[in-house]
Amino acid sequence: QHSLQVANLAEQAAERIQADTLLIRVGALFHDVGKSANPLFFVENQPASQIDSHDNLAPEISAETIIRHVPDGLGLARKYRLPRQIQAFIREHHGTQLTRYQYVRAVEAAGGDESKVDKNQFRYPGPRPQSRETALLMLADGCEARVRADRPKDEDELRTVIRAVIDDCIKNGQLEDTGLTLKDLQDVVSAFVASLR
Repeated sequence: QHSLQVANLAEQAAERIQADTLLIRVGALFHDVGKSANPLFFVENQPASQIDSHDNLAPEISAETIIRHVPDGLGLARKYRLPRQIQAFIREHHGTQLTRYQYVRAVEAAGGDESKVDKNQFRYPGPRPQSRETALLMLADGCEARVRADRPKDEDELRTVIRAVIDDCIKNGQLEDTGLTLKDLQDVVSAFVASLR
């Protein structure tokens, strides 16, 4: 369900900025295939009545398990000979971002002292997105998850959440290798708002 929602979201944005809609749809459908190795560690696969699998784990172990879905996905993609263009979606959809929830938990456990926490233990291996299409997937994936978690009440709040996700990716250099323009990103915000509304 998550992959279908992200595929729909990314495809709408791709159409708006004239990126490759078919490529992004297929890439989005496969981007999280690595989660099938350990599905219940991911919130979208957890039944509402189940205790969160991460609650009793150290943040470092939790992050390692979450990050693992990228190499697990690449292993499956190679085994089943998925094209390199599709493998790029698996490899690049988190770029070099942090597993934020686990990182925040680790900082809290360190008494709020970020210098006591090794950020690299919470960082995806990357690379950052290398195309407009893999960047759109990163943005769609991040926006879908954040909107699902925050449940904005109206269109203004929705737009604010989407912009925050995109601004965070810009601030952290995730979009530098993609060729996306500011105009493209404005169009992406509009497409995401229309789709998620």
